[in-house]
Amino acid sequence: MARWKKPTKEEISESRARLREKAAAGELKFPSAVAEIRKSLGLTQEQLSTITGITKRQVLEIETGKANPTVETLERIAHLFGFTLGFVPKEPESARQQPTSSSRP
Repeated sequence: MARWKKPTKEEISESRARLREKAAAGELKFPSAVAEIRKSLGLTQEQLSTITGITKRQVLEIETGKANPTVETLERIAHLFGFTLGFVPKEPESARQQPTSSSRP
């Protein structure tokens, strides 16, 4: 397995910009978002574990989609990254079909 290399400040900055764009577009999907965000800050899973107070195993399971984290755990992670929890539409507003009069019985 390749050894983890801490990203440069420039790489972190670029990664954060991409994440902001993805989040604004509603394209930042859980659980891969946790790994992307963690990496954008230049953190290892162990460092994220220490900072958030959750176990390294929980971090791994969250990032691989094997965990069912509590809202409290999600809020700890979100807060660290400057995000809040919320609902995001599955598709852009303009792409949703509007009911028409002909679609009614």
